[in-house]
Amino acid sequence: MLDASGWAAVRLTLQLAALTTAILVVLVTPLAWWIARGRARLHRWLAVPARSLITLPLVLPPTVLGFYLLVAMGSSGPLGRLTQALGWGTLAFTFTGLLIGSVIYSLPFVAQPIIDAFESLGERPLEAAATLRAGPLDAFWHVALPMARQGYLTGSVLGFAHTLGEFGVVLMIGGNIPRQTRTISVQVFDSVEALEYTQAHWLSAGMLAFAFAVLLALHFVQARSKRKAD
Repeated sequence: MLDASGWAAVRLTLQLAALTTAILVVLVTPLAWWIARGRARLHRWLAVPARSLITLPLVLPPTVLGFYLLVAMGSSGPLGRLTQALGWGTLAFTFTGLLIGSVIYSLPFVAQPIIDAFESLGERPLEAAATLRAGPLDAFWHVALPMARQGYLTGSVLGFAHTLGEFGVVLMIGGNIPRQTRTISVQVFDSVEALEYTQAHWLSAGMLAFAFAVLLALHFVQARSKRKAD
């Protein structure tokens, strides 16, 4: 069974995953809409680099990303100097720093499904809304967002599940501070190092079962939506 440190790691990881997912959904929405639907002259030149930056965490080793974030958040880094000037101290080895790293690392898992959903809308729904005298904002809220709900569901589930399993970025930025930055993945690592295999089994099995259940439910929902669309 889990001891107090194990349950603390579970609670902290769930909190981190929930906050990361919520922040990403809010931040990604305008960015995804611009990438998918932008019509400005510079859009075609800027959209490709923007997509590349979004997907970079997919191919970049987590320790490399974590290292540069740690440098940026440190006392000599640009973000660290800014937060110290504001009287906040440094963000490295804090939950806030961990949250920033998780948002960056899970960005492509939330952003890409939403971008794809916006791209698949086509022009006809928005043109129909315009003929009914709906402004751009009204068309976005009442037409685009409801039609993109599948992308939001997929992105939210993948972002949440991905954050639960983070290790390299979490360890580099947050370290291993009980009840502050020690997540489930770090707790499993600690348990194995301490030869506490029972707790490692409980945590690992719980993560495995949860991840499978989440992905299974997501695929069922996607298959049902596809059947309705057909």
